[in-house]
Amino acid sequence: MRDRRPDRGHRTFLPIEADQMTQQRVLVTGGSGFIAGHIIIQLLKQGWQVRTTVRTLQRETEVRAVLREAGMTGGGALSFVAANLLDDAGWAHALAGCDYVLHVASPVHTGNPGDEEKVVGPAREGTVRVLRAARDAGVKRVVLTSAFHAVSWGHPHRDTAFTEDDWTVLDGPGVDAYAKSKTLAERDAWDFVAREGKGMELVVLCPVAVVGPVMGRDISGTNHLVQRILEGGMPGYPNMYIPFVDVRYVASAHVLAMTTPAAAGQRFLLASGPAIPMKQVGGLLRARLGGAADRVPTRTIPNVVVRLGAVFSREFRPIVPDLGYAKKISNDKARRVLDWKPRQTDDAILAAAETMLTKGLIKR
Repeated sequence: MRDRRPDRGHRTFLPIEADQMTQQRVLVTGGSGFIAGHIIIQLLKQGWQVRTTVRTLQRETEVRAVLREAGMTGGGALSFVAANLLDDAGWAHALAGCDYVLHVASPVHTGNPGDEEKVVGPAREGTVRVLRAARDAGVKRVVLTSAFHAVSWGHPHRDTAFTEDDWTVLDGPGVDAYAKSKTLAERDAWDFVAREGKGMELVVLCPVAVVGPVMGRDISGTNHLVQRILEGGMPGYPNMYIPFVDVRYVASAHVLAMTTPAAAGQRFLLASGPAIPMKQVGGLLRARLGGAADRVPTRTIPNVVVRLGAVFSREFRPIVPDLGYAKKISNDKARRVLDWKPRQTDDAILAAAETMLTKGLIKR
Protein backbone atom coordinates (compact mmCIF):
# COMPACT_ATOMS: atom_id res chain seq x y z
CA MET A 1 0.00 0.00 0.00
CA ARG A 2 1.39 3.38 -0.97
CA ASP A 3 2.39 5.74 1.87
CA ARG A 4 0.10 8.76 1.52
CA ARG A 5 1.68 10.91 4.22
CA PRO A 6 2.24 14.41 2.88
CA ASP A 7 5.77 15.81 2.80
CA ARG A 8 5.52 18.94 4.91
CA GLY A 9 9.24 19.54 5.31
CA HIS A 10 10.89 20.99 8.40
CA ARG A 11 9.53 24.18 9.91
CA THR A 12 10.75 26.21 12.85
CA PHE A 13 9.05 25.49 16.18
CA LEU A 14 6.84 28.36 17.30
CA PRO A 15 5.77 27.89 20.93
CA ILE A 16 2.18 28.69 21.88
CA GLU A 17 1.99 31.30 24.62
CA ALA A 18 0.22 30.50 27.90
CA ASP A 19 -2.60 33.01 27.29
CA GLN A 20 -3.27 31.39 23.92
CA MET A 21 -3.44 27.94 25.53
CA THR A 22 -6.22 28.96 27.90
CA GLN A 23 -8.34 29.97 24.92
CA GLN A 24 -7.89 26.64 23.15
CA ARG A 25 -9.53 23.31 23.88
CA VAL A 26 -8.08 19.83 23.42
CA LEU A 27 -10.14 16.66 23.21
CA VAL A 28 -8.39 13.58 24.62
CA THR A 29 -10.21 10.37 23.75
CA GLY A 30 -10.43 7.56 26.29
CA GLY A 31 -9.91 9.60 29.44
CA SER A 32 -9.93 6.56 31.74
CA GLY A 33 -6.89 5.08 29.97
CA PHE A 34 -3.28 4.85 31.15
CA ILE A 35 -1.65 7.06 28.50
CA ALA A 36 -4.63 9.41 28.26
CA GLY A 37 -4.59 10.06 32.00
CA HIS A 38 -0.96 11.15 31.96
CA ILE A 39 -1.64 13.36 28.94
CA ILE A 40 -4.58 15.06 30.68
CA ILE A 41 -2.49 15.82 33.75
CA GLN A 42 0.25 17.43 31.66
CA LEU A 43 -2.19 19.47 29.55
CA LEU A 44 -3.95 20.85 32.63
CA LYS A 45 -0.64 21.79 34.25
CA GLN A 46 0.23 23.74 31.11
CA GLY A 47 -3.05 25.67 31.17
CA TRP A 48 -5.05 23.99 28.40
CA GLN A 49 -8.81 23.58 28.41
CA VAL A 50 -9.30 19.81 28.25
CA ARG A 51 -12.29 17.70 27.33
CA THR A 52 -12.16 13.92 27.48
CA THR A 53 -14.40 11.06 26.45
CA VAL A 54 -15.63 8.16 28.53
CA ARG A 55 -18.11 5.50 27.53
CA THR A 56 -20.54 6.61 30.22
CA LEU A 57 -20.65 9.75 32.33
CA GLN A 58 -21.13 7.54 35.37
CA ARG A 59 -17.33 7.11 35.26
CA GLU A 60 -16.54 10.83 35.60
CA THR A 61 -16.34 10.85 39.40
CA GLU A 62 -14.09 7.79 39.43
CA VAL A 63 -11.76 9.12 36.71
CA ARG A 64 -11.46 12.53 38.39
CA ALA A 65 -10.51 10.85 41.66
CA VAL A 66 -7.82 8.77 39.93
CA LEU A 67 -6.40 11.86 38.21
CA ARG A 68 -6.34 13.86 41.47
CA GLU A 69 -4.52 11.02 43.22
CA ALA A 70 -1.97 11.03 40.36
CA GLY A 71 -1.29 14.75 40.81
CA MET A 72 -3.87 16.52 38.67
CA THR A 73 -4.11 20.27 39.16
CA GLY A 74 -6.48 22.63 37.39
CA GLY A 75 -9.30 20.10 37.34
CA GLY A 76 -11.82 22.87 36.77
CA ALA A 77 -10.56 23.11 33.18
CA LEU A 78 -11.42 19.44 32.59
CA SER A 79 -14.81 18.35 31.27
CA PHE A 80 -16.24 14.97 30.29
CA VAL A 81 -18.49 13.78 27.48
CA ALA A 82 -19.92 10.33 26.75
CA ALA A 83 -18.81 8.82 23.44
CA ASN A 84 -18.07 5.31 22.22
CA LEU A 85 -15.66 4.53 19.38
CA LEU A 86 -18.20 2.14 17.88
CA ASP A 87 -21.13 4.59 17.79
CA ASP A 88 -21.62 7.97 16.09
CA ALA A 89 -23.59 9.30 19.05
CA GLY A 90 -21.80 11.91 21.14
CA TRP A 91 -18.87 12.69 18.87
CA ALA A 92 -20.24 15.93 17.41
CA HIS A 93 -20.83 17.19 20.95
CA ALA A 94 -17.43 15.96 22.09
CA LEU A 95 -15.63 17.84 19.33
CA ALA A 96 -17.64 21.06 19.32
CA GLY A 97 -15.29 23.99 19.91
CA CYS A 98 -12.12 21.86 20.01
CA ASP A 99 -8.95 23.05 18.31
CA TYR A 100 -7.00 19.81 18.70
CA VAL A 101 -7.70 16.12 19.19
CA LEU A 102 -5.39 13.61 20.83
CA HIS A 103 -6.91 10.29 19.78
CA VAL A 104 -5.52 7.84 22.31
CA ALA A 105 -8.45 5.47 22.85
CA SER A 106 -8.18 2.10 21.13
CA PRO A 107 -9.17 -1.49 21.84
CA VAL A 108 -6.14 -3.29 23.30
CA HIS A 109 -5.79 -7.03 22.68
CA THR A 110 -2.77 -9.29 22.33
CA GLY A 111 -2.32 -12.86 21.24
CA ASN A 112 -4.37 -14.53 18.54
CA PRO A 113 -8.13 -14.48 19.19
CA GLY A 114 -10.33 -16.86 17.27
CA ASP A 115 -11.82 -14.01 15.24
CA GLU A 116 -9.23 -11.32 14.44
CA GLU A 117 -11.92 -9.03 13.07
CA LYS A 118 -13.20 -8.52 16.61
CA VAL A 119 -9.93 -6.69 17.27
CA VAL A 120 -9.15 -5.19 13.87
CA GLY A 121 -12.62 -3.94 12.96
CA PRO A 122 -13.29 -1.77 16.04
CA ALA A 123 -9.81 -0.17 15.86
CA ARG A 124 -10.27 0.82 12.21
CA GLU A 125 -13.87 1.90 12.59
CA GLY A 126 -13.19 3.98 15.68
CA THR A 127 -10.19 5.76 14.16
CA VAL A 128 -12.05 6.88 11.05
CA ARG A 129 -15.11 7.85 13.11
CA VAL A 130 -13.03 10.22 15.26
CA LEU A 131 -11.21 11.70 12.25
CA ARG A 132 -14.46 12.33 10.37
CA ALA A 133 -16.03 14.03 13.37
CA ALA A 134 -12.87 16.09 13.94
CA ARG A 135 -12.87 17.26 10.32
CA ASP A 136 -16.54 18.19 10.48
CA ALA A 137 -15.89 20.18 13.67
CA GLY A 138 -13.06 22.18 12.07
CA VAL A 139 -10.29 20.73 14.23
CA LYS A 140 -6.82 21.99 13.26
CA ARG A 141 -4.77 18.91 14.05
CA VAL A 142 -5.28 15.33 15.23
CA VAL A 143 -2.52 13.44 17.01
CA LEU A 144 -3.12 9.70 16.70
CA THR A 145 -1.62 7.17 19.10
CA SER A 146 -0.47 4.24 16.99
CA ALA A 147 2.19 1.77 18.19
CA PHE A 148 5.53 0.14 17.40
CA HIS A 149 3.30 -2.80 16.45
CA ALA A 150 2.51 -0.84 13.27
CA VAL A 151 6.20 -0.52 12.42
CA SER A 152 8.35 -3.56 13.13
CA TRP A 153 6.28 -6.74 13.24
CA GLY A 154 6.62 -9.41 10.56
CA HIS A 155 10.05 -8.34 9.28
CA PRO A 156 13.05 -10.65 8.92
CA HIS A 157 15.77 -10.05 11.51
CA ARG A 158 18.08 -7.20 10.57
CA ASP A 159 20.96 -5.15 11.95
CA THR A 160 19.64 -1.75 10.90
CA ALA A 161 17.34 0.34 13.08
CA PHE A 162 13.61 0.62 12.51
CA THR A 163 12.51 4.14 11.59
CA GLU A 164 9.29 5.95 10.76
CA ASP A 165 9.59 4.74 7.16
CA ASP A 166 8.97 1.12 8.20
CA TRP A 167 5.59 -0.59 8.31
CA THR A 168 4.57 -3.94 9.77
CA VAL A 169 4.33 -6.79 7.27
CA LEU A 170 0.80 -7.99 7.90
CA ASP A 171 1.37 -11.56 6.73
CA GLY A 172 4.81 -11.85 8.34
CA PRO A 173 5.80 -14.13 11.24
CA GLY A 174 4.61 -13.23 14.73
CA VAL A 175 2.00 -10.68 13.59
CA ASP A 176 -0.99 -10.92 15.93
CA ALA A 177 -4.42 -9.31 15.77
CA TYR A 178 -3.32 -6.29 17.80
CA ALA A 179 -0.43 -5.54 15.42
CA LYS A 180 -2.81 -5.83 12.48
CA SER A 181 -5.32 -3.53 14.14
CA LYS A 182 -2.76 -0.80 14.84
CA THR A 183 -1.23 -1.05 11.37
CA LEU A 184 -4.51 -0.98 9.46
CA ALA A 185 -6.04 1.72 11.65
CA GLU A 186 -3.03 3.96 11.10
CA ARG A 187 -3.07 3.31 7.35
CA ASP A 188 -6.76 4.22 7.32
CA ALA A 189 -5.99 7.45 9.16
CA TRP A 190 -3.38 8.59 6.64
CA ASP A 191 -5.65 7.66 3.73
CA PHE A 192 -8.65 9.46 5.23
CA VAL A 193 -6.74 12.70 5.83
CA ALA A 194 -5.24 12.59 2.33
CA ARG A 195 -8.62 12.00 0.65
CA GLU A 196 -11.14 13.72 2.89
CA GLY A 197 -9.29 15.72 5.53
CA LYS A 198 -9.93 19.13 3.93
CA GLY A 199 -6.69 20.55 5.31
CA MET A 200 -6.88 18.99 8.77
CA GLU A 201 -3.39 17.97 9.92
CA LEU A 202 -2.45 14.55 11.22
CA VAL A 203 0.50 13.51 13.40
CA VAL A 204 1.05 9.89 14.42
CA LEU A 205 3.04 8.62 17.40
CA CYS A 206 4.30 5.02 17.57
CA PRO A 207 5.45 4.22 21.12
CA VAL A 208 7.21 0.98 22.01
CA ALA A 209 6.29 -0.90 25.23
CA VAL A 210 4.83 1.73 27.58
CA VAL A 211 5.60 1.54 31.31
CA GLY A 212 5.47 3.94 34.22
CA PRO A 213 3.47 5.10 37.24
CA VAL A 214 0.17 3.28 37.67
CA MET A 215 -3.00 5.38 37.89
CA GLY A 216 -5.69 4.19 40.24
CA ARG A 217 -5.86 0.43 40.56
CA ASP A 218 -5.82 -0.47 36.86
CA ILE A 219 -2.62 -1.97 35.52
CA SER A 220 -2.26 -1.25 31.83
CA GLY A 221 0.20 -1.61 29.00
CA THR A 222 3.53 -3.28 29.65
CA ASN A 223 3.08 -2.62 33.36
CA HIS A 224 1.42 -6.06 33.31
CA LEU A 225 4.85 -7.56 32.60
CA VAL A 226 6.40 -5.77 35.59
CA GLN A 227 3.52 -6.96 37.77
CA ARG A 228 3.94 -10.56 36.65
CA ILE A 229 7.69 -10.51 37.31
CA LEU A 230 7.21 -9.02 40.79
CA GLU A 231 4.62 -11.63 41.69
CA GLY A 232 6.81 -14.49 40.51
CA GLY A 233 4.22 -15.33 37.88
CA MET A 234 6.74 -16.88 35.51
CA PRO A 235 9.37 -19.54 36.22
CA GLY A 236 12.01 -17.65 34.28
CA TYR A 237 12.62 -15.32 31.35
CA PRO A 238 12.35 -16.14 27.67
CA ASN A 239 15.38 -14.93 25.72
CA MET A 240 13.49 -11.82 24.66
CA TYR A 241 14.48 -8.18 24.26
CA ILE A 242 11.92 -5.45 24.90
CA PRO A 243 12.14 -1.73 24.07
CA PHE A 244 10.51 0.47 26.71
CA VAL A 245 9.29 4.05 26.92
CA ASP A 246 8.11 5.99 29.99
CA VAL A 247 4.39 6.84 29.89
CA ARG A 248 5.12 10.36 31.17
CA TYR A 249 7.31 10.98 28.16
CA VAL A 250 4.79 9.43 25.82
CA ALA A 251 2.40 12.03 27.23
CA SER A 252 4.87 14.88 26.69
CA ALA A 253 5.41 13.71 23.11
CA HIS A 254 1.67 14.04 22.47
CA VAL A 255 1.69 17.64 23.64
CA LEU A 256 4.78 18.40 21.54
CA ALA A 257 3.24 16.70 18.51
CA MET A 258 0.16 18.87 18.94
CA THR A 259 2.02 22.18 19.28
CA THR A 260 5.07 21.79 17.03
CA PRO A 261 4.29 23.17 13.54
CA ALA A 262 6.96 21.01 11.87
CA ALA A 263 5.25 17.85 13.15
CA ALA A 264 2.32 18.20 10.74
CA GLY A 265 1.99 15.19 8.47
CA GLN A 266 4.72 13.28 10.28
CA ARG A 267 5.09 9.96 12.07
CA PHE A 268 7.31 9.54 15.15
CA LEU A 269 8.79 6.51 16.91
CA LEU A 270 8.94 6.84 20.71
CA ALA A 271 11.51 4.76 22.61
CA SER A 272 13.59 5.61 25.67
CA GLY A 273 16.60 3.64 24.48
CA PRO A 274 17.74 0.25 23.18
CA ALA A 275 15.70 -2.90 23.75
CA ILE A 276 16.80 -4.75 26.89
CA PRO A 277 16.55 -8.45 27.81
CA MET A 278 13.67 -9.47 30.06
CA LYS A 279 16.17 -10.87 32.55
CA GLN A 280 17.62 -7.37 32.96
CA VAL A 281 14.20 -6.10 34.04
CA GLY A 282 14.12 -8.71 36.80
CA GLY A 283 17.70 -7.92 37.81
CA LEU A 284 16.84 -4.23 38.14
CA LEU A 285 13.84 -4.99 40.36
CA ARG A 286 15.85 -7.31 42.60
CA ALA A 287 18.69 -4.80 42.91
CA ARG A 288 16.51 -1.81 43.77
CA LEU A 289 13.47 -3.15 45.62
CA GLY A 290 15.03 -5.47 48.20
CA GLY A 291 12.59 -7.80 49.93
CA ALA A 292 9.69 -6.58 47.80
CA ALA A 293 11.34 -8.37 44.87
CA ASP A 294 11.94 -11.70 46.61
CA ARG A 295 9.68 -13.54 44.16
CA VAL A 296 11.37 -12.15 41.06
CA PRO A 297 12.86 -15.06 39.07
CA THR A 298 16.55 -15.21 38.21
CA ARG A 299 16.90 -17.84 35.50
CA THR A 300 16.40 -17.80 31.74
CA ILE A 301 14.15 -20.30 29.94
CA PRO A 302 16.03 -22.01 27.08
CA ASN A 303 14.78 -21.24 23.57
CA VAL A 304 13.98 -24.90 22.91
CA VAL A 305 11.60 -24.95 25.89
CA VAL A 306 9.82 -21.80 24.69
CA ARG A 307 9.44 -23.26 21.20
CA LEU A 308 8.04 -26.46 22.63
CA GLY A 309 5.65 -24.50 24.82
CA ALA A 310 4.41 -22.58 21.79
CA VAL A 311 3.08 -25.84 20.36
CA PHE A 312 0.62 -26.07 23.24
CA SER A 313 0.17 -22.45 24.38
CA ARG A 314 -0.90 -19.34 22.45
CA GLU A 315 0.99 -17.19 24.98
CA PHE A 316 4.36 -18.24 23.57
CA ARG A 317 3.58 -18.25 19.85
CA PRO A 318 4.02 -14.52 19.09
CA ILE A 319 7.45 -14.40 20.78
CA VAL A 320 9.06 -17.40 19.12
CA PRO A 321 10.12 -15.55 15.93
CA ASP A 322 12.06 -12.96 17.96
CA LEU A 323 13.85 -15.16 20.50
CA GLY A 324 17.36 -13.79 21.02
CA TYR A 325 16.70 -10.84 18.70
CA ALA A 326 16.94 -7.22 19.88
CA LYS A 327 15.18 -4.85 17.49
CA LYS A 328 17.05 -1.61 16.96
CA ILE A 329 14.95 1.54 17.07
CA SER A 330 15.74 5.10 16.08
CA ASN A 331 14.14 7.91 18.09
CA ASP A 332 16.25 10.52 16.29
CA LYS A 333 13.30 12.09 14.48
CA ALA A 334 11.31 12.70 17.67
CA ARG A 335 14.38 14.21 19.33
CA ARG A 336 15.15 16.41 16.34
CA VAL A 337 11.72 17.62 15.23
CA LEU A 338 9.86 17.62 18.56
CA ASP A 339 12.87 18.35 20.79
CA TRP A 340 11.73 15.30 22.78
CA LYS A 341 13.96 14.21 25.65
CA PRO A 342 12.80 10.86 27.06
CA ARG A 343 13.43 9.49 30.54
CA GLN A 344 15.78 6.55 31.01
CA THR A 345 14.25 3.07 30.84
CA ASP A 346 15.23 2.09 34.41
CA ASP A 347 13.32 5.04 35.85
CA ALA A 348 10.12 4.02 34.08
CA ILE A 349 10.29 0.38 35.15
CA LEU A 350 11.00 1.29 38.77
CA ALA A 351 8.21 3.88 38.82
CA ALA A 352 5.78 1.21 37.61
CA ALA A 353 6.91 -1.26 40.26
CA GLU A 354 6.95 1.24 43.12
CA THR A 355 3.44 2.54 42.43
CA MET A 356 2.10 -1.02 42.21
CA LEU A 357 3.70 -1.85 45.55
CA THR A 358 2.48 1.36 47.19
CA LYS A 359 -1.08 0.71 46.02
CA GLY A 360 -1.00 -2.90 47.18
CA LEU A 361 -1.48 -4.26 43.66
CA ILE A 362 1.17 -6.98 43.95
CA LYS A 363 -0.03 -10.31 45.31
CA ARG A 364 2.23 -11.52 48.11
